[in-house]
Amino acid sequence: MSEYPVTTTNKPNIWIRGLFMVLMAMVYQLSGTLLFIVAIMQFIFTLLTGAPNARLLSFGRSLGLYVQHVVRFLVFDTEVMPFPFSDWPAAAH
Repeated sequence: MSEYPVTTTNKPNIWIRGLFMVLMAMVYQLSGTLLFIVAIMQFIFTLLTGAPNARLLSFGRSLGLYVQHVVRFLVFDTEVMPFPFSDWPAAAH
């Protein structure tokens, strides 16, 4: 007998989740591009002023948390769907 419990999944629900996974994978790709843009902007801002921009820093942190939430959803670590289906993650200071 297997030491892992056998779980049954509702086939229609897994297909709906699959559609959301495709959507979230596209959001993941877009988030990576946005993160790159924020990083370049932060670099330029720091070059010009000598210090990072606080708003970009806060947004970058929350974007990183969001990307983490998307990844956790994609790999079945959580069933909680990321933004816009739940709240945007708040950046801790």
